[in-house]
Amino acid sequence: MKTIDELLDEGVAGKRVFVRADLNVPLNGTTITDDGRIRAVQPTVARLAEAGARVIVASHLGRPKGAPDPAFSLAPAAARLGELLGADVAFATDTVGDSAKAVAGALKDGQVAVLENLRFNPGETSKDDAERGAFADRLAELADLYVGDGFGAVHRKHASVYDLPARLPHAAGGLIATEVGVLKKLTEDVARPYAVVLGGAKVSDKLGVIDHLLEKADRILIGGGMAYTFLKAQGHEVGASLLQEDQIPAVQEYLKRADERGVEFVLPVDVLVAPSFPDLKAKAATNPTTVPVDAIPSDQIGLDSGPETNRLYASKLADATTVFWNGPMGVFEHPDYAEGTRAVAQALIDSDAFTVVGGGDSAAAVRILGFDENAFGHISTGGGASLEYLEGKTLPGLAALED
Repeated sequence: MKTIDELLDEGVAGKRVFVRADLNVPLNGTTITDDGRIRAVQPTVARLAEAGARVIVASHLGRPKGAPDPAFSLAPAAARLGELLGADVAFATDTVGDSAKAVAGALKDGQVAVLENLRFNPGETSKDDAERGAFADRLAELADLYVGDGFGAVHRKHASVYDLPARLPHAAGGLIATEVGVLKKLTEDVARPYAVVLGGAKVSDKLGVIDHLLEKADRILIGGGMAYTFLKAQGHEVGASLLQEDQIPAVQEYLKRADERGVEFVLPVDVLVAPSFPDLKAKAATNPTTVPVDAIPSDQIGLDSGPETNRLYASKLADATTVFWNGPMGVFEHPDYAEGTRAVAQALIDSDAFTVVGGGDSAAAVRILGFDENAFGHISTGGGASLEYLEGKTLPGLAALED
């Protein structure tokens, strides 16, 4: 896989460089609520511009239905990228149409442009190879070189991620190189003890990674909504908590395999419960109750890990040398149910381990709860991509960058 360093050594001045970034940031109207992904790709864009390239940045945002939708416009992301670069960034109001051609064609050496949301064109996400390829052909007409740096999208077989690199000389950007380097530390010659913290809503989202990590991890800590399926599998009453009953046999099998392999599975010992799910907008006080996991009332919902669990998890992370964390421990968006997630984040910081926050809601929680991002070894920009890599899957966007 050619790196951006090699590409810059060969010279990019005067060349049009298509950068597939991940600018899929959360928006409140037109206000960006977390610009982490834009900040992550900014160094690659800056290096190319400083070397005299004519940089064309492209990305998806959200899930539009293959047609323009103002709610998913990349205009706010383009404006924020310009602020971070300290330079004007042109914006094309389409992907391969007249505006894209005009904006890309007008770039001078060292200038940057952003195309409108790639998913406004149905060819970007099409399952049909010919339709996807036709869109990639039109994108290729805009540029001379391709740099893949949208790690959050490399697990997608999309036109700009998978098909376009085959049509242009290509290299991996700095962000992708960093992400892959970190993930190798979690899969190859891992420094032990190796602890994994998995949370989030659904256990079904994590089955593949649990299956793979049973061969690699020393200790797996489970939290969030998915913990209640584990607790049910152990025979506990979980009340009205989130439960995937159809996954109980798989969970029981994993618990059995973990025991056979000597992998320690750590589950909550107490939880915060309430009669109903909290209003995340109002964030009014809800007065939750802390109960042991063997005493969850039948009419209550588990919404966060309890104080004993938080202390237990901190102790299980204290002696780790490597830690991977993906998924919050509770409904961290509400202050009454943020303590479990906060406790895990603080435990990572307090440990001497190499710590990796696996993107998605975990990365958002770190920022929302006010932690210093530099206190962690690495915060990934791609939750889904990180998990699929850890499952041992081939990621189309990485495969496409191989020579």
